[in-house]
Amino acid sequence: MTGDGAREIADGVRAGTRRAVDVVAETLALIERADPELCAFLDVWDEEALRRAAEVDARVAAGERLPLAGVPVAVKGRRGLRAAEPLRAAGAVVVGATSVPGPGTPWQTWGLGARGRTVNPWRADRTPGGSSAGAAVAVAAGLVPLATGADGAGSVRIPAAWCGVLGLKATGGRFPSGDRTGLAAPGILARTAADAGLWWRVVSERDASPPPFPVTAIWSPDLGFASPDPEPVALARAAVGRLVAAGVVRLARPPFRPSLLDPGPAWLTLRTPGADPADAHRVRAANDARLRGLFDRADLLLTPTAPTAPHGHDGPGDTYSTALTWAFNLSGHPALSIPAGLGADGCPAGLHLVAPRDREDLLLALAEEAERRGAVEPLRAPMRGENQPLDG
Repeated sequence: MTGDGAREIADGVRAGTRRAVDVVAETLALIERADPELCAFLDVWDEEALRRAAEVDARVAAGERLPLAGVPVAVKGRRGLRAAEPLRAAGAVVVGATSVPGPGTPWQTWGLGARGRTVNPWRADRTPGGSSAGAAVAVAAGLVPLATGADGAGSVRIPAAWCGVLGLKATGGRFPSGDRTGLAAPGILARTAADAGLWWRVVSERDASPPPFPVTAIWSPDLGFASPDPEPVALARAAVGRLVAAGVVRLARPPFRPSLLDPGPAWLTLRTPGADPADAHRVRAANDARLRGLFDRADLLLTPTAPTAPHGHDGPGDTYSTALTWAFNLSGHPALSIPAGLGADGCPAGLHLVAPRDREDLLLALAEEAERRGAVEPLRAPMRGENQPLDG
């Protein structure tokens, strides 16, 4: 079962060739073996998960057609169960709560599990990113095919990039959120676009038709204000080249270089109780206007996901890992990080795709087509006992 995708699991359980109870039992055993090193989970709900799996088997036997039948899912933090209700109704089985940053953490790019700090499955001395830290690790290491996240500044997309999986942030305001600022949106982490698409169809209750390919895109290494390191830019740009060569993307001509205002001060102002939001609203309005002009020219905006490679557990210093992601929490545009390859340190980097509002279907359709044509290859993090040891 290890490494099976959500689609394969659900197909097998619906067809009667697999039982949800067996799938979940295997998942729980895998978590028990791997989590002492990865520290991806806060809680693992063994008994409840097996009980729910038995209920799924009974529902399937009674003739229910469940799109996520028997699929093991992890939720972000102990408060993640509420957001998972549509998944459970669709037959998914929640196996546990994944790690998030500990109390008082000044940086949100790491996690604290029940057994210690969450490690990047590619290199234990590096952070997996955050704040959906454990979610990304659980998916990257093959413990679960899907894990929910929440993204207020890049909290799904950054760990997706640094762990080598897909991470989707939904359009701001599309789903209920407890975030008083409106900056946070739900998201999903998955190993393949097909699996992320299953989640999307369940939570959005929509089926989307793929667009004609290629779609027009604009590439920007820095959005006009950031100062990313050369390596993540080069890896993301090479990934763009593969999308172009595969015929799923066409770069806009003549070239157009977006120039947004730095959203950082505006984002921080909106997060500060009692701060005057006037300047933040000015930045938001200016960037919204520039993004409208951009999406009049193209279907997608492409950037690196993070400005640096994964940093150590002592923190990123003065670098904001959110430099290229939080503009789209401020604007509300949906965005997806897909694997862009491995850096010199052996850790993954991401390519960041941003679409017009409410066009999550475009992001997922493009990613799935890119995987089908071989332009994007899902990465599988090394586990203890494989060719690359976790402590490398």
